[in-house]
Amino acid sequence: MHQHADIIFGSNALQPLQTRPTQTMGRLRRYTLVLLRWGAIGGQILALLCVSLILEFPYPVLACCAVIAASIFINLAITVLYPLDRRVSDREALLQLGFDILQLAALLWLTGGITNPFAILFLAPIVTSATTLSKSVLFILSALATLLSFSLVFHSQPLPWDPDNPLMLPFTFRIGVWIAIMVGSIFTSLYAWRATKESRKMAAALAATETMLAQEQKLSALGGLAAAAAHELGTPLATIQVTAKEMTREIPKGSPLADDAALVLSQSQRCRSILEQLALRGDEGDAIHDRLTLEDLFEEAAEPFILIEPDIIIEVSGTGPEPELKRQAELVYALKNFIENAVDFASEKVRLCGVWNETTISVFIDDDGPGFDPTLTDRLGQPYVTKRSRQKSKKPTAGGLGLGVFIASTLVERTGGQVAFKRGPLGGARVEAVWPRDALVAKAS
Repeated sequence: MHQHADIIFGSNALQPLQTRPTQTMGRLRRYTLVLLRWGAIGGQILALLCVSLILEFPYPVLACCAVIAASIFINLAITVLYPLDRRVSDREALLQLGFDILQLAALLWLTGGITNPFAILFLAPIVTSATTLSKSVLFILSALATLLSFSLVFHSQPLPWDPDNPLMLPFTFRIGVWIAIMVGSIFTSLYAWRATKESRKMAAALAATETMLAQEQKLSALGGLAAAAAHELGTPLATIQVTAKEMTREIPKGSPLADDAALVLSQSQRCRSILEQLALRGDEGDAIHDRLTLEDLFEEAAEPFILIEPDIIIEVSGTGPEPELKRQAELVYALKNFIENAVDFASEKVRLCGVWNETTISVFIDDDGPGFDPTLTDRLGQPYVTKRSRQKSKKPTAGGLGLGVFIASTLVERTGGQVAFKRGPLGGARVEAVWPRDALVAKAS
């Protein structure tokens, strides 16, 4: 975490806090706050110019310009003193957005208070905090905006208007405007907060998917790495073996070094044999390990659960020649995750069924557990959907249907397939995945 400076509005205005402990950074960049404030400043200046030059309505121009100048000063000071590409802490964001609310309230007090149509801008800092900052910051900013806007209902300068026909809005209308702004703030903030929460959950789930996929790809690459290491070690080992042979011929029999030389020769020969076998496996892996049948795929995905109850039954069938699949880390991990969930909730049996025809390859994962919760059927496959009907036994589960199913579903879609969640023929849950045949079948070399 980089050491950075915070901004304090008050008696120690704009003093870098470089000697204070670094605070946890939030999701909002300082550049974003500065850019939004420049936009607000431009809009405020444009509004004042329109009212004074075009409409020619009287209002305290110098006071309004002083309030806007305060925002310009703050933005220039932040730009000069602090790096704009840093994320700000909740404390700094609270201070900056709090200043924006105070500045807006001051302008509104000078130009009609709550009757000024621009009072709707109280929503902006609240919505910003709802989407990027903590709940405590949201609560404080909401309370500040509520108090300041409510005070504008009772006291402010007159609304800029034609002096010959002054506009005096009744108290009932003013309080109605304030209530509308508060209701709008609440609903807009809740909507923004909910949408942002879903977006964060999806981003976290996708990040977890990428992490799991990277691990599977690393495991798949171990065979090739082992073969490459075997080839690289072959040359120096051959040199050692030749040298050991020369030593055994040159050293007289009965010498104390003769046994050592013979031992070096025998061990080098053993190492060479091991490397030859390892290289052979790696070479075969290029042609064999990267291709597997549907039954091989099931066996590999179910291997971690074979010795765990319930029983796992594998069945494959189809029309036409049996497809030879290309190995994909995404596919193996996805099936492994679905099988784990089936094992967690099954009573006695899990069945893995593979079916193929000339155009598609289908996989069915059935268990005899309690099945999916009917209220969640349409949401299965979304991140963090964790509730599933429990079986009567007290067997613990491994997390239920949550992020793992989302990851598995995403990986299936990444390989070109589609996933559906149904009630299976065993009385429990069924996960059905279907791919176009061309998406999985290995091409002939």
